[in-house]
Amino acid sequence: MLVLRRKVGEVIRINDNIRIIIQDVQNEHIVRIGIEAPLDIPVHRMEIYELIQQENRAAAGANALQWLKRATKSSSTDEENSKNE
Repeated sequence: MLVLRRKVGEVIRINDNIRIIIQDVQNEHIVRIGIEAPLDIPVHRMEIYELIQQENRAAAGANALQWLKRATKSSSTDEENSKNE
C-alpha cells in the first residue's frame, strides 16, 4: 500500500487516465477528494462496491439454480422420450 500526504489542490495520478484531486480537509479527519476517470472505469465507495458484489453473487447463484433446474428438466424429458422410442 502506498501512503501519501497531500495538501488541498494537490493531485495523485494513476496511470495516464486517472486523477485524484484533494478538494478539502475538514477537522483533520474528513477529506473530500475528486476522482477523474474514464467512463469505462467504475469508481465506487467501498460500501457501494461491496453491495454490488453481493448482488452479483446472488444473481449469479439464482441464474445457476435456474439453469440447473432447466438442465435437469430437459435431461429427464430426453430420457422419457428415449424410453418411448
